[in-house]
Amino acid sequence: MFGYRVPAPDEAMLISGGRRGLGGAPFRVVTGHGKFVLPVFRKTRFLTLAMCESEVAETCVTRQGIALTVRAVIAFKVGNDHESIVNAGQRFLSDQDQMSILTGRIFAGHLRSIIGSMTVEEIVTERQKLATEVLETSKPEMARIGLIVDSLQIQSIDDGQTGYIAAMAAPHKANIQRAAQVAQAAATQASAEAEQAAARNQAEYARQTAVVKAQYTAEIDRAQAQAAQAGPLAAAHAQQEVLAAQTELAQRAAELRQQQLVAEIVKPAEAEAERIRVLALAEAERMKIQAEAAASHDRVALDRMLIDQLPQIVKEAAGGLAGANVNVLNGADGLGEIAAGLVGQGLTILDSVRRNMGAPQSPEGSNVSKAGQARRDRKELNGGQIDVD
Repeated sequence: MFGYRVPAPDEAMLISGGRRGLGGAPFRVVTGHGKFVLPVFRKTRFLTLAMCESEVAETCVTRQGIALTVRAVIAFKVGNDHESIVNAGQRFLSDQDQMSILTGRIFAGHLRSIIGSMTVEEIVTERQKLATEVLETSKPEMARIGLIVDSLQIQSIDDGQTGYIAAMAAPHKANIQRAAQVAQAAATQASAEAEQAAARNQAEYARQTAVVKAQYTAEIDRAQAQAAQAGPLAAAHAQQEVLAAQTELAQRAAELRQQQLVAEIVKPAEAEAERIRVLALAEAERMKIQAEAAASHDRVALDRMLIDQLPQIVKEAAGGLAGANVNVLNGADGLGEIAAGLVGQGLTILDSVRRNMGAPQSPEGSNVSKAGQARRDRKELNGGQIDVD
């Protein structure tokens, strides 16, 4: 729109003419928004608020009298507040490049002043301290011209041909070189140890590989040998099973033959022996019964004979008393007693003969025994003065 002006984000619009600005400024300051500006009656200018840079390369003399060339870079800009914009607009609006030139000169002066109070060792070792002191001393002066410093960086410090910094750095350099050599030696040793460890690992791996290969080879050979022996072993096992079956069959045949022999020979022989034994026992029992029957018959016959002969025996005994001188003391009773004694003596002889006949005798020898017993009985009678012949 005609007459409407808008400053850029990094600019401040300065409007001159008409009413004065705040604080009695000769112009009004507009930032961040637009404004109507009457043509012809108002004049509009723009002041940059962007970051600017200034380089300083200044030869400074230290407290020790040693000249040092110091290079630094200053980053600065116009302040965002109204007062800083007004101060910078009044000084640099027509020639804004002068801000970098003036800033460099201001910092060069402060840099010479501060380095003049420090030694080379302090400057080299405390470079940040140097930058901080330069910033602190330059801030008030920079604020008066509407500028603020964002940073100051010391880029380099050079002593020219004096060699002071090199000499100062020599012990440190030697220490660093020695440390570097030690580190290099340690690194070399570590590298050698690593190589040796790697070689040992490789050797161990090769050994393990060889062992595993040998095991695999042995397993393969064993499997092949087992496969090669599988046929003969199977045949041997089969032959062994055939022999075992034949042996079992032979044992069964032998057992069957033994059973046949037992059934054909032993059992018939045992049966025949048992038959003979039973027949023998039966025959013996028969003969015993016959003998007992014969002996019983002979005793009965003898008893009958003795009983039949008992009166004769008594008679003969009484006959023996015919010529004897016998005194009878009690008359008829005495004679009865003598007769009773003769009869009792005959009965005693009969009992003796019966007892002698009680012993078992064979049938063939029974008559002989009877004859002998008769003779013994006659001898006893003769001893008693009785003869029965």
